[in-house]
Formats: sequence, structure tokens, C-alpha cells
Amino acid sequence: MPNRITQLFNIKYPIIQAGMIWNSGWRLASASSNSGILGLIGAGSMYPEVLREHIQKCQKATNKPFGVNVPMLYPNIQEIMDIIFEEGVKIVFTSAGNPKTWTNWLKERDITVVHVVSSVKFALKAQEAGVDAIVAEGFEAGGHNGRDETTTLTLIPMVKEQIQIPLIAAGGIATGKAMLATMVLGADGVQVGSRFVASEESSAHQAFKQVVVDAKEGDTQLTLKELAPVRLIKNKFYNTIQELYKTSPTPEQLKELLGRARAKKGMFEGDLEEGELEIGQIAGLIHDIKPVAQIVEDMMREFEIAKRNILNL
Repeated sequence: MPNRITQLFNIKYPIIQAGMIWNSGWRLASASSNSGILGLIGAGSMYPEVLREHIQKCQKATNKPFGVNVPMLYPNIQEIMDIIFEEGVKIVFTSAGNPKTWTNWLKERDITVVHVVSSVKFALKAQEAGVDAIVAEGFEAGGHNGRDETTTLTLIPMVKEQIQIPLIAAGGIATGKAMLATMVLGADGVQVGSRFVASEESSAHQAFKQVVVDAKEGDTQLTLKELAPVRLIKNKFYNTIQELYKTSPTPEQLKELLGRARAKKGMFEGDLEEGELEIGQIAGLIHDIKPVAQIVEDMMREFEIAKRNILNL
């Protein structure tokens, strides 16, 4: 189904596998690309040389396009960008920072740039910075979120109204029906995170994958807004945060509780009590762990059936 997104990335289906910390290594990215969508390596949890290794392994595992997601708050950002260029990666998704900082540098090196935003204001800034496409992510999404708490259903048409470049919807999308809904609202494609966490190829710990599968409606919550809003599964660590909030804590006290490597402990090492378990609200609709190829096939089948049903209304 050729459109602006499939043409931009030279992929079969307008689906992007999100680059998620501790979940999106070379196995997930290459399996996604081999399934006809765009796979992304999540650089946010990788030291520079680890990222280089993942890029090289991904290149050996697929001859299809793939990219790297780079949170721009990364301390070794110049080194990361140099590695991406040196290893010949042609697609970069940037997030958590000002798109003006790196867009020109990447574009001068013939790299396609996509920026992740959570509001119309930042979508316009990204377009002005010269990015090739935008991911607009509603606050249903897992992990770090925008402060405005705008849902995907309202964010996508509002961003679409204001920008001219291709638009990718994210947040609460794990099914073909949701994909169709966001495209009806104006998106050219979708970025999917949580559904790919619960895939066989994701680098998430098996115990975390099972928690995602077992999650029900209401099991996630946005918290730590004073630091950087993040959506988590409610567990012992989450409950400890809520207890601390009763004391009107300072940001410094919240940082002290958060400590270091909470996300790694939870998602990668499988500590379901003290770890940070980042996942989207859509986890309540994820009921199994499947190979990536099956997830993509199921999504596209459901998308086509839903599209035909709408046309017959």
C-alpha cells in the first residue's frame, strides 16, 4: 500500500517499530524490517560501541531499510551520531530534545530525519527545523510522554491541520483497527511500541513480557511529571513513588528515589518489584507473545478487513 511513509522509507507497510530502550535491539529491528515495516534500534539504552555492534549485526540480519532512534538528551550524542554516520545508517528518529540541534547535521550526510513530538507546537518546530516526517505521540503511550497529556485521538488531527510533511501516529496503537483509525484522522502511517515489546524478538526480559500480556485496563499510570512524565505498570516501585508523593517531595527527593538503571532493572533484567516497567495503556489489549512477522501479518489483515467494512457502511 504505497503512500508517503512507505515511499519515504522504501518499506512495504506504513508501520514503524518504535525504538524503545531495553526492548529494541538488532534482533527486533531486523525482524521488523524483514517483515516489511521499518525497524528501529533504540540507542537510548546503549553505550556508543554497543550501538555500533547492534547496527552491524542488524545489517547482517536484513538487507531492508532500518533506522536508529536517538533521544537527544544522550550524554554521548556526538559520538552516537558519528557512529550512525560511519556505519551507513540512513534513517534517524530523534526525540527528547530540540530538532534544530541535529537535523541539519544529519541531512547534510544524506540521512532521513524524523522527530517525535507530543504537541502541535513542537510539530511546527520540527517541521521548521527541516525534518522529513513527524511522529505525533499521544499520552496513552508507554515510557516518557508529553506534559500536556493530549490523547492520540485529538493530537493527530490537530497536528495534521498544521503541518505539510508526512505524519506518523503513535500512542495506543497495537491493532489494524487502531492503525486505520489514526490514518482516517490524517496520519500517513503508525509507530507501534508496546505490541512489539511482547514479541519473541524483543530484548525485553521474559518476565516483563509476561507482565505486559497480563496487564489489564488501568494497570498503567503516568507519573514523575516533575522530572519527565513516564507511563509505568503499577508495581512495588510505583507504589513507593505514590507514598513519597504524600510527603510533597522535592524534585531532588524524587530523583534520589528513582536512582540509576531502574528501567534496565525492570524491563531488561526482569525485576518486577523494584524495576521501572514502561509500557502503554494498550497493554490491556495485548494477550500473547508472538513473532514479529505474525504481529505485522495480523495487523495488516485486520487493517484491510476494517477498511473494507468501513467502505461497505
